[in-house]
Amino acid sequence: MNFGEALESLKEGARVGRAGWNGKGMYVALQAGYPDGIPINANTAEATGIPQGTVCRFRPYLMMKTAGDNEFVPWVISQTDALADDWARV
Repeated sequence: MNFGEALESLKEGARVGRAGWNGKGMYVALQAGYPDGIPINANTAEATGIPQGTVCRFRPYLMMKTAGDNEFVPWVISQTDALADDWARV
């Protein structure tokens, strides 16, 4: 499928990936965020300068499961990925 179809799948709760990616087990997921807010932890407090425990809202974002064990990173699509037609649900 193309990325438009993959994005619709993400919105439906699926995880998607590309056949052309090098790492095994890699995929993209939609993190729903925290629209009502959650208290931020020490890492987020240090990064933002906002006191730990402050309730902050987090908007939805795409995250990638890397080839590492249980490692995730925020993900922004590349031009190559945006134009690819080898997206699939995983």
